[in-house]
Amino acid sequence: MKLASLNDGSKDGQLIVVSKDLSKFAYASDISQTMQNAMDNWEDVFNELTSLSNDLNRGNLKSKKFEPKNVLSPLPRSYQWADGSAYVNHVHLVRKARGADMPDSFWNDPLMYQGGSDDFIPPLSPIYLPDESWGIDMEGEIAVITSKVNMGTSSKEALSSIRLLMLVNDVSLRNLIPNELSKGFGFFQSKPSTAFSPVAVTPDELDNIWRDGKVHQVLEVDLNGEPLGRVNSGIDMTFSFPELISHACKSRNLGPGTIIGSGTVSNRDPDGGPGKSIKDGGLGYSCIAEIRMVETILKGKPMTPFMKFGDETRIDMKGKDGLSIFGEIRQTVKRIET
Repeated sequence: MKLASLNDGSKDGQLIVVSKDLSKFAYASDISQTMQNAMDNWEDVFNELTSLSNDLNRGNLKSKKFEPKNVLSPLPRSYQWADGSAYVNHVHLVRKARGADMPDSFWNDPLMYQGGSDDFIPPLSPIYLPDESWGIDMEGEIAVITSKVNMGTSSKEALSSIRLLMLVNDVSLRNLIPNELSKGFGFFQSKPSTAFSPVAVTPDELDNIWRDGKVHQVLEVDLNGEPLGRVNSGIDMTFSFPELISHACKSRNLGPGTIIGSGTVSNRDPDGGPGKSIKDGGLGYSCIAEIRMVETILKGKPMTPFMKFGDETRIDMKGKDGLSIFGEIRQTVKRIET
């Protein structure tokens, strides 16, 4: 089943069911008005939503053409958005880029930060920022939306709490990060609003690429129409989604509709190296910070600039049928006057 939030002028949008090939949709408001309402009442509405989805895919009901430009993020706003760093290769490279050592504990204890969740960016809307000198970077990721998760839930138990999955562009302002972290109190200004894919999908939509709490498929990340990354999200994922959820609920309950992100998807070279660019025969990168680090290692300094006004990024994932699973995140960086 694939769900989205149609932009009807309200803050939370209108829940719709989208066909498997993302070509058409049907209104689901008679079952649940919004995505958050569906999360709050999942056990009560799941069968009806599934039946509606099946009828839509079989052509058994009236539908409309699905236009990704007309949707908000699947959850336009959420009670909680927490982003992990499941790909420790990414953590290692980014910390090395700013001259910080990586403790051994990072391999067995996930990093996680709590991001702003009241103002998500629609998947095809611009990234509005006032200053490109802040070091604007995309981060291609995957996220899950959970049911209620009780404090202290184990990773084994957490697997069943995963209701939906979606793609993420976790925008980062790299040049603001060092000063913020030097204060010893975490990210805030360096993590502006986040974007998610047009649709969120139930795990069964992924068939056998969803296993062990990981998505085993290539994540496509482009910059200005050129491939930046074609990394496999199931490889080098040190912490699975159930492990990230268990980490997040160690000392708190997680409410229905909590979003947990994977962190930037990152692959090492087969020989254990940090990863090569696509033009050099590698799988590339899901963010600019990684390629800049590798350039520093190989050439003594970074060569690739961060995003400028007018630059565009695209993030997508295709199924084995070659069709987009979640729909594209496609965003252009634009100046906003403050």
